Amino acid sequence: MQNKQRQLKRLLYRVRHEYMTMNNVVLAIAAIIAVSWAWASVQAVQRNYQLQRDVDDKKRQAKLIQLQTDNLQFEQRYYKSNEYLSLEAKRRLGLVEPGEKVVVLPPNSAAVKAESAKEDSGPVKTTVAPAPPPLQQWLDFLLGARSGGLQNS
Repeated sequence: MQNKQRQLKRLLYRVRHEYMTMNNVVLAIAAIIAVSWAWASVQAVQRNYQLQRDVDDKKRQAKLIQLQTDNLQFEQRYYKSNEYLSLEAKRRLGLVEPGEKVVVLPPNSAAVKAESAKEDSGPVKTTVAPAPPPLQQWLDFLLGARSGGLQNS
């Protein structure tokens, strides 16, 4: 037991006299200050980054709202224009301007059926001829043959 106490006392003595010197204490305090300063700097950079991101988001939102406002103003001017009033009068009331002629087709005429068929049909389908095999493409290229819909010269 005394041996352990003696070893402990020796260890404490050695720590006090070898490691707890003034130079080591000043160095430890300087290290603590440097680490705390670095940590504060990192936190400041992170906070500035977050704030800048928030500012950028707000600027984007403001620009979007400005674009929406401009669009609504354009629509408002269009709805107040004589062109819109004329088109709506033609569409809703069936009015015509001087010199215009209205042609009313019966619902079962060929022109009406063709127009409704165009509206009902989906996108136009086209077929493309399959490309020749790679070997044939190389031979055509090397021998100077033109392919792909081009005419031979």
